[in-house]
Amino acid sequence: MAARHAQSRTRRRLSARSKAVSGLAVTTLVGTALWAWPASGDSHGARTDAKSGAPRTVTSTARPARPANLADRTAPDTTLTGRPIPGLSDAARKQIPADSRQVLVVTGEDADSYDSRVVLYTRAKNSGSWQAGPTWPAHNAAHGWTKRHHYGDLRSPEGVFTLTDAGGRLSAPKGTKLPYTRSESFVANGTGVEGEPLAGAFDYVIAINYNRVPGTSPLDLQRPLGDGRGGGVWLHVDHDGPTQGCVSLKPEVMRELLRTLDPAQHPVIVMGPAGH
Repeated sequence: MAARHAQSRTRRRLSARSKAVSGLAVTTLVGTALWAWPASGDSHGARTDAKSGAPRTVTSTARPARPANLADRTAPDTTLTGRPIPGLSDAARKQIPADSRQVLVVTGEDADSYDSRVVLYTRAKNSGSWQAGPTWPAHNAAHGWTKRHHYGDLRSPEGVFTLTDAGGRLSAPKGTKLPYTRSESFVANGTGVEGEPLAGAFDYVIAINYNRVPGTSPLDLQRPLGDGRGGGVWLHVDHDGPTQGCVSLKPEVMRELLRTLDPAQHPVIVMGPAGH
């Protein structure tokens, strides 16, 4: 039985790679959150206004002022000691801002795997210890992970990134705390890397602040590092296959995250292969 599972996984990965190399990987965002690749930058297949060309969006929550750069918030917090988040490298731990009390950890099976698991850690106010929530299965990019992500490489960016903005085709779940943009522009066109349908993939999304401007809609196309470094990297609804750079989770998990992640707790995501 184990041999059959291993052979099945091998066939899946070879299938994902062969489709991506032959130009048949028609969706996701990584450059990633969008499923069609324009000449420069990433495209989420967003619909635009006929006159201005801007995405048609409906913002349901006012957006706060843009937060300080992550690098300005990573000074070690020497006032708290306690149990650290397990499985992270010292380098990753040092990048977690001192004021963050919610850390979403995405761990890939290995550097080239598109299977991962996600755990939300919450920091206790008094002891400083990190307490783990449930573990959820997830998918990342078809070719795994990279420390220097580029548009179209079919790898998810490794690192520590803030989480400040959300949105989706559906209305925000009751209790959502992150600023949320509801828009019909959250549309995933075509099929996934393995040919799976993408319907509903962008019903709920949480923007990962890789090569984007925090405090803007996930549909915003500004790329501070340049279009070549990809963008539009999101947490979004899983479509039962690898992504082009995003992290995908079951819809009920996305709803739980939207109700739980709190700007007042300065949530961040730490993502990469095991031991990152």
